Amino acid sequence: MITKLTDKLPTPCYVIDEGKLIKNLEILNGVQKRTGCKILLAQKAFSAFSVYPLIGKYLCGTACSGLYEAKLGFEEMGKENHVFSAAYREDEIDEIISCCGHIIFNSFTQLEKYRDRVLKAGKKIGLRVNPQHSTQEGHEIYDPCSPKSRLGITLENFDENNLHGVSGLHFHTLCEQNSDDLESTLEVVLEKFGKYLKNMEWINFGGGHHITREDYDIKRLERCIKKVQDEYGLEVYLEPGEAVALGAGYLVTRVLDITKNDMPVAILDTSAACHMPDVLEMPYRPPLRSSGLPNEKPFTYRLGSQTCLSGDMIGEYSFDSPLSIDDILIFEDMAIYSMVKNNTFNGMPLPAIMLLKKNGEVEIIKKFGYKDFRERLS
Repeated sequence: MITKLTDKLPTPCYVIDEGKLIKNLEILNGVQKRTGCKILLAQKAFSAFSVYPLIGKYLCGTACSGLYEAKLGFEEMGKENHVFSAAYREDEIDEIISCCGHIIFNSFTQLEKYRDRVLKAGKKIGLRVNPQHSTQEGHEIYDPCSPKSRLGITLENFDENNLHGVSGLHFHTLCEQNSDDLESTLEVVLEKFGKYLKNMEWINFGGGHHITREDYDIKRLERCIKKVQDEYGLEVYLEPGEAVALGAGYLVTRVLDITKNDMPVAILDTSAACHMPDVLEMPYRPPLRSSGLPNEKPFTYRLGSQTCLSGDMIGEYSFDSPLSIDDILIFEDMAIYSMVKNNTFNGMPLPAIMLLKKNGEVEIIKKFGYKDFRERLS
């Protein structure tokens, strides 16, 4: 459907696919219904609040990483709101407490500093634990269990005599992973921290669960949830971000010029550095509709940006026919970690945000301009 609409879209623009978003939400809601767990939207991956009313029909609330996300979830979804931060600021904590029902601490120092305020407000306290069980390879930047990690309390540093007011534990160790990694992680969490859970009310499995991916083992996930419910009597939370909007968005861009330096180079009106930073940070090669790997199809191009950053390259792709100036290209899976991380480096305009509705209509959610660039600075 998106291909038929490209002549109506400004470039560059993000397009949220309502139909695919609903499909993901139905899968997640199915897990909730079959197990009784609660699933929250991790806003760090997807914060397009114009669709929060839709998401709120299926999920139980939002998960936040600080004050601004806490306010956004509170104001725009208005359901359960959980927050975790590696450390809270004194000048923000009271407002965070007012917006959130679950406040999760990363250390006993922070717990002691703010415990009385949280309890006085009638909110729930959690602690993030670090099971020191890595299940990722090659991406230490996304591994909370990597050596010397700042995220989560290790068993060695867990003060079992300082749990007054703590009603739950939180762990988050996954990134784009299947439920076999959750299962092995949960075994270690229960082995190390299970005795403390017997006196608690809830546990949060964190995020990184690719539940809406086609090969994801949902039955294994549900066994993990049931195990904790049956053995410990706990309420179980999950807070996936990517799984909510996985595959449910596009970045539409236009070819501005074609140059040559050892191979054809297409200059686009989008930027890896500005509009899809994970391409450079991970790095990874984003899927591009109707393209192939280099030399898989007859015509191979290197795709890059307008910016002056020499490394602002998206990757090499092949096509059935030569590219031409003004051709439209559609990058897929661009709802997650794109809008939330984009920037205006080099004065690049921010892409417009569009909504592709189930009925095929396209709605402009927001357009950005020079003012958005100028007012970030002074």
